[in-house]
Amino acid sequence: MIRAASTFLYRRPTWYLSLLLVPPLLWFGTVYLGSLFALLWQSFYRIDDFTAQIVREPTLATYHQLVAQPANIDIIVRTLGMSIAVTLACAVIGLPIATYMARYARGRMKAFFYVGVMLPMWTSYLVKVYAWRQLLAKEGIIAWTADKLGMGSVLDSLLATPGIGGPSLSTSYVGMFLVFTYMWLPFMILPMAAALERVPGSLLQASADLGARPAQTFRNVVLPLAVPGIAAGSVFTFSLTLGDYVIPSVVGAPGYFIGMMVYTQQGTAGNIPLAAAFSVVPIVLIAIYLAIAKRFGAFDAL
Repeated sequence: MIRAASTFLYRRPTWYLSLLLVPPLLWFGTVYLGSLFALLWQSFYRIDDFTAQIVREPTLATYHQLVAQPANIDIIVRTLGMSIAVTLACAVIGLPIATYMARYARGRMKAFFYVGVMLPMWTSYLVKVYAWRQLLAKEGIIAWTADKLGMGSVLDSLLATPGIGGPSLSTSYVGMFLVFTYMWLPFMILPMAAALERVPGSLLQASADLGARPAQTFRNVVLPLAVPGIAAGSVFTFSLTLGDYVIPSVVGAPGYFIGMMVYTQQGTAGNIPLAAAFSVVPIVLIAIYLAIAKRFGAFDAL
């Protein structure tokens, strides 16, 4: 019986492939996509203003509430701005590190850099967030170091800046930006390093033979070939920042982000339709971002 089944599947690879793929696809379609569509369908319901009960009649009233209230627009703009800022910072910081890892590091040094980049990913997410909260506190090590270096006034001026400052780094958007950048930086470095490792050494040698200086080679040869890796890494940093709710809840100035709003509306407030409508926003933004990133070859570097 087993031999006959084995022979049957061997002669019919389509059946064999179907048996391998159907169980995970059923799980993916039922558990993941099913729950996602169920949540999104809730966005077409509304909350009765008097009874606070969900009115299960298809309507666009919740979406009208989402785009008509200035507070909701502020939340979307604030989250989008932070996502873009974190993505740009990770690209600027990660590119030199990825370049050294891919083009110059050898042997143990290369392994050291790769382990060093991935090591923070092995630590509990919550532990890292709360550790950063202590580092950024008013009496934390960063403020203490700034005072010892005579840069306390610079830090105070930064915290006094309208829109991004606060009483301390742990209660400012600057501090939140630092934590986001630290958290997602490995997701930017690794795709960039993978893209840079595929750059043929003959191109660099040819550039040098033609008289290009190292800076010119980097700008005209290496950087364009690193764009797919940068685009791939930016997909992670942008989407992770866009949907995160833990970091804004623990570190940073008062002010909701999309993830926090979804968590609050479906939990404390019990407004499932509005939470579902807010969930659509990052899906739409990420879909647009993926379409842009695809044009830069992001998926070729994954």
